[in-house]
Amino acid sequence: MSAMKTLNYSRIPRKTAATAGVLYLLTFVSVPTISLYKALHQPDYGLNSSSDTPAIIGGLLEIIVALGCIGSAITLYPLLKKQNESLALALVASRVLEAGTIFIGVAFILAAVGLHQQGAEPAAQVIIRMLVTLYDRVFLLGQSFMPAVNDALLGYLLYQSRLVPRAIPVIGIMGVLPLLAGYLAIMFGHISRDSAWAGLSAVLVALFELTLGIYLTVKGFSNRSEEVYS
Repeated sequence: MSAMKTLNYSRIPRKTAATAGVLYLLTFVSVPTISLYKALHQPDYGLNSSSDTPAIIGGLLEIIVALGCIGSAITLYPLLKKQNESLALALVASRVLEAGTIFIGVAFILAAVGLHQQGAEPAAQVIIRMLVTLYDRVFLLGQSFMPAVNDALLGYLLYQSRLVPRAIPVIGIMGVLPLLAGYLAIMFGHISRDSAWAGLSAVLVALFELTLGIYLTVKGFSNRSEEVYS
């Protein structure tokens, strides 16, 4: 016979929801890196005298995103584990892994910038191009593949717990397959990373995280209790 248990979501501190919401919104601060890293992707970057300030700012923005990834998962864990502790822990692990890939990518960017600042000779141009290429690949892994895993877990947990209106996590769950399809299409060379198709594949996931961040910041969680069978 299944046992009944009560998941108590009542009296959730308002600041918990606001903290999670703000941390999710912080993950959007790295959007400008598309243009901030433009100079690094120029074929002659290692030899020209372009400013490195935009690339450094981009790296700092990505570090903020990485810290936001970890912080949001830790903030939500005490609530989501009431629904499914294993999946909630998996979400924390996947967000930490996502943050790790972001840090690695930033290290590649700053290494390329360092060589450029030293007035790299033509021979170092090959190393700089390699570092930028490594960043691009790590970016795809950390900010295309891992978000699909994260949002599949988070979407399911939020849908089951009803901590927010179910329409919000449904958007995230629906966005998982398009994002994975876009990731694979880029990896196999069918589309480019900066193509319109690549951008479209991430629309639903971006909409989910933006909507979730705004909702939690403005409205907070639904305070309630529910009885479930296990």
